[in-house]
Amino acid sequence: MLNDELVKPSKVVYTSAKISLKTTPIWRSFKVIDIPKSRVGAKLVNTLIIETTSESDLEQLKSIQETNRQNRMQGLKGRPTKKDRRKLDDWND
Repeated sequence: MLNDELVKPSKVVYTSAKISLKTTPIWRSFKVIDIPKSRVGAKLVNTLIIETTSESDLEQLKSIQETNRQNRMQGLKGRPTKKDRRKLDDWND
């Protein structure tokens, strides 16, 4: 989103624009400070934007990411595969 409007990725961005990105389950918000004259590396992007996302939203995002990391370490990977669903169906019958 750009200035609270859904836009295509090719939309031109100006300084002092508000950019919002969906990072499930929250929207992360940034304010554009400056536009570089040419492409810059990822490490330099932080000098061109300011994150305006609330602390409570960032804490929620960190807790969700930590939960997902712990689930992956325990072998839980999200949705079961087709093979796993068939095994569950055979086990339930």
